[in-house]
Amino acid sequence: MTETRHSRALLDASVLIDIHRVEASALPGVLAISALTMAELATGPHATDDPEERARRQERLQRVESSFDPLPFDAAAARAYGRIYAAVAGTGRKVRGRRAVDLMIAAVALATQLPLYTLNESDFAGLEDLIEVVPVTLRAD
Repeated sequence: MTETRHSRALLDASVLIDIHRVEASALPGVLAISALTMAELATGPHATDDPEERARRQERLQRVESSFDPLPFDAAAARAYGRIYAAVAGTGRKVRGRRAVDLMIAAVALATQLPLYTLNESDFAGLEDLIEVVPVTLRAD
């Protein structure tokens, strides 16, 4: 179990989806999310044909909506996205497509100077000089 040294952090969607399996001590006391993460969660209920899974995803979205006031993707984040884009492109990795939302979330982390907590550390490879990416592990159930 990793002991956190942060007082505040930005969570990506992967952490929110499985937050019930994350040790509370592994997260800082103040949690934030991006409006982009909220958008990712809003697509979840529409991305499945299974009625039970749709209901679970809708419940998760409602719980997150009632718990967080998301940070916007504002002008500062837009400027930061240019730096994020350049860093990832400089590694030869694909920047556009599905990865773009993750990188915009990283831009919010850069603009707000918050560490980014994720289950998918590899999604943010190449950004080590710009943001702190904190890997989160799930407890076994």
